[in-house]
Order: sequence, then structure tokens, then C-alpha cells
Amino acid sequence: MPKLAIAAALLALAALAGALSYAAYLAVNVLAGYLGTSRFLAGLLLGALFARLPWIDGGRLRTIGLLPKRARIPVMVSLLALCLLSFFYRGEVVPVLFLGFAATFLLACRWMKKAVISRTVSLFFKPTVQPNRPRSMDNDVIDVEFQEKK
Repeated sequence: MPKLAIAAALLALAALAGALSYAAYLAVNVLAGYLGTSRFLAGLLLGALFARLPWIDGGRLRTIGLLPKRARIPVMVSLLALCLLSFFYRGEVVPVLFLGFAATFLLACRWMKKAVISRTVSLFFKPTVQPNRPRSMDNDVIDVEFQEKK
């Protein structure tokens, strides 16, 4: 069974990568059409917009780019929404589905990452309850009392 689970996970990751790559291809095509340039130039423009470059500042390694960290995902989602509306207006269903899936995945990615990491960490480390925090405030604990009948 572990081999089957690994194969299913790899197949799901390959399908996800293919769907997101196709959505990016569609977004570059729409952007190139709106700008009146080639797909190569539109791809370079998007690459320069979303690029993160390493930078050493005060002895610490940081990354810099044109967009601040908080603005990257809203700009990506708005670009995907523009492309989605463009294909929706033309009446093309398949590109709309791929772009909608990509936008949904982009919005849910942070929540999924947080959930997977917290569950993985909880497998290896017992969650500790802070001593000054009352147990009644912990939403993950269910208090039950058992009594034996004779």
C-alpha cells in the first residue's frame, strides 16, 4: 500500500503542476494580447515583476523584488481574474476552468500549507498546554468523565 500511496501522490502532484503551468500559459497569452507584444516579452515582463533576488543587508540574507511580499498573491489573483473574465467573455469553458482552479489553489495554498505542517508536527511532538492557560480555553481538548458501574 505505501507504493500505491506514493504513486497516487506523485500523480496528483504532476496533475497539479500541469494544471498550474497551463493556467500560467493562458495568463501569458492574454497579457500578450492585451499589451500587443509577443508571448516571450509578456513572459519576461511577468518574470521581472514576480522575481525575488537574494540580497545581503546588514549581514542578513534577504530577498528583494519589485513587488512587496504582501502584494504578490493579490496581484497574481487579480491577473488570473482578468484572464478568467476575458475567456469567460469569449465563451471558452476549458480555460475558465483551469484559471478558476489556479486562482482557487492560489488562495487556498497558505491555509493548506498551515494545516499540513501543523498536522505533521503534531505527529512527532505532543502539543503542550501552557501552565497559566486554563484547559477550558483549549478548543482541541474534550473533557469527559467516566464512571464504572458495578
